[in-house]
Amino acid sequence: MPGGRRTATAVLTEVTLVVKPAAAAVPPRTMGRCIGGDRVLDSVTFPGIKVAAWIVVLAAWVPSQVDSPDGPYDVRWRTPSRDASGSMPLGNGDIGLNAWVEPNGDLLCYVSKTDAWGDNARLLKVGKIRIRLDPAPETSDGSFQQVLRLQDATMVVRCGKGDGAVELKVWVDANRPVVHITVAGSVPRRARAVIELWRTERRELPSLEVSDILLDRSKPDQKRGATIVEPDTVLTKTVDRIGWFHHNSKSIGPALCAEIQGLAGFRQEDPLLGRTFGAVITALGGRRVDALNLATPESKTHRFSVHVLTKHPATPRQWRTAIDDVVAGTRGEAFPDRRRAHVRWWKAFWNRSWIHAAARGPKRELVKDDAQVVSRAYALQRYINACAGRGAFPIKFNGSIFTVPWPGKPGDADYRRWGPGYWWQNTRLPYVGMCASGDFDLMQPLFRMYVDVVLPLSVHRTRTYCGHSGAFIPECIYFWGAMFSETYGWTPFKERGQDKLQSSRWHKWEWVSGLELVHLMLDYHDHTQDAAFLANEVLPTAHEILTFFDEHYEVGADGKLVMHPSQAAETWWECTNPMPEVAGLHAVTARLLALGNDLSDDRQRAFWVALKKKLPELPTREIDGARALAPAQKYAMKRNSENPELYAVYPFRLVGVGRPGLALGLRALKHRWDRGNSGWRQDDLFMACLGLADGARDNLVARARNKHAQSRFPAFWGPNYDWIPDQDHGGILVKTLQAMVLQADPGLRGKIHVLPAWPRDWDVRFKLHAPQGTTVDCEYRAGRLMRLHVVPTERRRDVILPTGMKPPSRGR
Repeated sequence: MPGGRRTATAVLTEVTLVVKPAAAAVPPRTMGRCIGGDRVLDSVTFPGIKVAAWIVVLAAWVPSQVDSPDGPYDVRWRTPSRDASGSMPLGNGDIGLNAWVEPNGDLLCYVSKTDAWGDNARLLKVGKIRIRLDPAPETSDGSFQQVLRLQDATMVVRCGKGDGAVELKVWVDANRPVVHITVAGSVPRRARAVIELWRTERRELPSLEVSDILLDRSKPDQKRGATIVEPDTVLTKTVDRIGWFHHNSKSIGPALCAEIQGLAGFRQEDPLLGRTFGAVITALGGRRVDALNLATPESKTHRFSVHVLTKHPATPRQWRTAIDDVVAGTRGEAFPDRRRAHVRWWKAFWNRSWIHAAARGPKRELVKDDAQVVSRAYALQRYINACAGRGAFPIKFNGSIFTVPWPGKPGDADYRRWGPGYWWQNTRLPYVGMCASGDFDLMQPLFRMYVDVVLPLSVHRTRTYCGHSGAFIPECIYFWGAMFSETYGWTPFKERGQDKLQSSRWHKWEWVSGLELVHLMLDYHDHTQDAAFLANEVLPTAHEILTFFDEHYEVGADGKLVMHPSQAAETWWECTNPMPEVAGLHAVTARLLALGNDLSDDRQRAFWVALKKKLPELPTREIDGARALAPAQKYAMKRNSENPELYAVYPFRLVGVGRPGLALGLRALKHRWDRGNSGWRQDDLFMACLGLADGARDNLVARARNKHAQSRFPAFWGPNYDWIPDQDHGGILVKTLQAMVLQADPGLRGKIHVLPAWPRDWDVRFKLHAPQGTTVDCEYRAGRLMRLHVVPTERRRDVILPTGMKPPSRGR
């Protein structure tokens, strides 16, 4: 691609995140690398805008001290947990923890990382640690309190009375690859860190998931071969520290997939071979007892640090040298300074945006409870996104980095249903609300993988399979771009006839992913106005995706594309002109043409104009004498339960509030084949986009209350159709609540619809982002708009209020 590209570094370098006032929270796309891996998080700036107090609730959200008071959405428990199903999530965007306290007073943590890929391409946990105090703190005398403080992403545990009182704090440093655990008590205690590993010997996985490399359904045991999990290695010959690592001395997947799928001609470094990840534990005054135990002398205070690192490619010796450098670098900054920088990062994060719903009306208690549940769910999901969203790879929809062992499932904490692969229709959902929330830095891993890695391979694949230019991005891929083994099929490319495409019919012709990717990238550009991102990434990506559709399909007698064979999502398998792709082509070409001559050249615009002229109309069908959006111009063989006809409503926003064809969308929604508000189902989001306030609220409340019953944490959703915690479920929750309070037209010159689907018996205070670097700070209370603060001020003229709603008095 053209200049201005990122270059990955093979050697770990630490760069402390700098937080300072700025005009917009927009990390350049030359930045945004991950913490503690073979990429590094560079300096990113965020706005220094203080949250205005709104009643008592909002006042609690303005942290001014390092140890700030608890907030309204914090998670509080009064008893310890029996196992990992009672864990709380912590993270810095790359390193994650599932942390809990057992009844015996021990603190346990599963440690995870976004780039801890094993040699079978499975995303593994880094490991597990235990902190044990002697004497043990009392947890059964009624004194136990455990709080997850969102404002500084810290878990605080207090237990015991009088001289037996103890306080533990756990946090993952926002700016460095280290977990901090502190202990403070009234009397001296001994403390010990213990490594607890489960990958201690070579063993075979007894069963495989859909996207596991060696799944082969034609075999009696559904295995092409044995999937062997290799053991971790414990460090030896240390004095003041203990640690372990997992080293991929072999690679199962990339070369095999390339050979079977006809991609061996594409030069690509093996992303698994030599990948090495692990952790080292240090402590003030720490002494190695043995390979798995680190003890500290008797004291009233203790501080443990868990340093976590991935390097690729690296030998074990190279990893050990690098992790020693990480430890030294962390020690080079005073602990209080690290803590203050951590708190500043999280304060800036929460100050980017917020939504707080409150209640009133005759059903005050019930509605208030619902509003609180929704508001808290929104905050908790956004927190989980931040804990896992700044690493080397996109958020895994099926559990993120917060999976835990589950009864009857193989692989201990490494298990996740559906396996290691990325399905676009699932992967996109945690990201669709990030522009409105101003979390542009969290979007970088998605763009890195799909634009930098998957797209070049997709260009090669398209030429190899289809014999023409452009790129189709398959629905199901591994993180290096190959299709799932089971999806492509085990018949080698060279032995196939004319049809070189995947064997699986579930998404054989489902090619909307590239169009959705470009549409989301255009949203990012509209919000950030990052001209380099547009020129170097959006436009080249859009060209490859649009070229594929232009060259792949024939043109009919009317001059329009005849998109056949095709399918509408995974639901309708025999289609002509499917709604998702047709709507996507209309939306993307229209937005590109709206960029103007200063942001595109004559050649590009001529191509877009020519392609737009060839696009068929959005498909519709007749219902009771009136037209409604349809899944495709022709459709048959229904196999799944999506509603592809509503892709014109979302994600492509051609139909909806303030847009043409609202009646078409409403009728399609009313007569949709399938309904639901859990997992990846989107009834609540479609309703919000169509202005149906009460329906959106009712479905959103049901979603917010639908947590996993066996998980203690209130935002561990699922499994639904995915796994626990289900990030599709939470992603749609976030986007739905945003769409209820604010909808911005696509493009740089669009309108901003405030409260387009908001129930009149709920109050709300929100701050969200809109295109052109705009923020909207609004308060709706007691049926009146009390505040509407738009920055920059000239964008106020683009705001559209609901019919009959008066703007606030001047000065608000």
